[in-house]
Amino acid sequence: MSEPADYYDLSRIRPEVLDVLTRINELGRERFAPRAKGIDDEASFPVENYKDLAAEGFLTLTVPKEFGGHGFSLGEYAMVGAEIGKYCGATALTFNMHNSSMMWSRFMYELPNLTDEDRAAFAPLRERQFRRAVKEQGIYSQPISEAGQNWTSKPAQTWCRKVDGGWKINGFKKFASLAGYCDYYSIVCTEHFDGVEPRHEDTMIFVVHKDAPGLSVTGSWDPLGMRGTNSRDLVLKDVFVTEEDLMMPRGIFIKTLPHWPHMMATLSPTYMGVAQGAFDFTVAYLRGEVPGQPPADRRMFGTKRITVGKMYAKLASMRALWWQVFMEAQGMPSKAQVMRMYAAQFNVMEGVQEIAALAIRTCGGQSMLKSLPLERMYRDSRCGALMLPYTSEIMEDYLSVLTLYDMDELDKAPGDEGGARSSLWRGTSGTLKGLR
Repeated sequence: MSEPADYYDLSRIRPEVLDVLTRINELGRERFAPRAKGIDDEASFPVENYKDLAAEGFLTLTVPKEFGGHGFSLGEYAMVGAEIGKYCGATALTFNMHNSSMMWSRFMYELPNLTDEDRAAFAPLRERQFRRAVKEQGIYSQPISEAGQNWTSKPAQTWCRKVDGGWKINGFKKFASLAGYCDYYSIVCTEHFDGVEPRHEDTMIFVVHKDAPGLSVTGSWDPLGMRGTNSRDLVLKDVFVTEEDLMMPRGIFIKTLPHWPHMMATLSPTYMGVAQGAFDFTVAYLRGEVPGQPPADRRMFGTKRITVGKMYAKLASMRALWWQVFMEAQGMPSKAQVMRMYAAQFNVMEGVQEIAALAIRTCGGQSMLKSLPLERMYRDSRCGALMLPYTSEIMEDYLSVLTLYDMDELDKAPGDEGGARSSLWRGTSGTLKGLR
């Protein structure tokens, strides 16, 4: 398998980050990769992989150092996610779901436009989440998707209403990764008020313990790819929460998309890793170096050599933009930074499928066998382009709109009925209430 030095400028990586990347590759080769087939076959959650990650302290990568975490930047975290993805896509994808809750609690708190009152309310809430992750090794799930609705275009259907001492949450979450295996769920919902239509500005996010009365996991999980994520359905029926269960004060989470849009692109490290894994397998296969396979040297075929060259060129260009995007990620980004991020998201989610398809074609018939990892990588690779809020289709739309229209024209730019434009970054322009 490849090493970070094969595609990163190590002089730009802090030693402590490189140590983590090195250890992830050791775990990947020795444990994650050997377990990946069983996880995929059984559609079972990668429990043992999480035990390994917890034992290494890697569940707190983005938690600030003062709370006992590693204090990694978003870009440093992304590199770790991509290394995990080389060996087991489902582990990398769910690892992101957990870490996203830590990122939200950290990076949204650091936004410069929060008031002193916002930070005073936010501080004890995020300290509680960090303590759970560091001291309890608690695992978080962050289900947002809801069946039949694009959650970026309309307020969340899952709703809460104020009651004595707190709120009661009712609703349904689809594709709730880690369902049944996490300790806490980050539940995004819309607060309802009598006589008022549901609004984005009334979005709230609570942390709900796995054993909370009224919370249940239902349904089965038998998808095309990413079968180990255990993304079953989550049902909430009169789940009671209090002020202490808030992940953020009201009105802050909904500003993630306009103010910290790169945090919603953190599914891409997984697929960057899958692409690298597919390339690595192809090279090993053509060199006759796949464990358990005959040492057949297939490098003499010119067509295969040419295809490997094409794969590398595609992979290198994907990673170059992707790495730049995550290393420059920040709150309140510029238009140029956001457009690069959208382009990188599109390139990775589409490019990983192209690379996996070339790998299957180049390695030939045996690569279709489930006994080899490429068949799993091929299926996993197709899933990234479908994932909200930044699907490939949405990225094409956003790139075209930001290219062809001035910022003060975005609200009136033509689009499909019911499109996902509320998740479009608008800087300080636009009139969508509650999102500035």
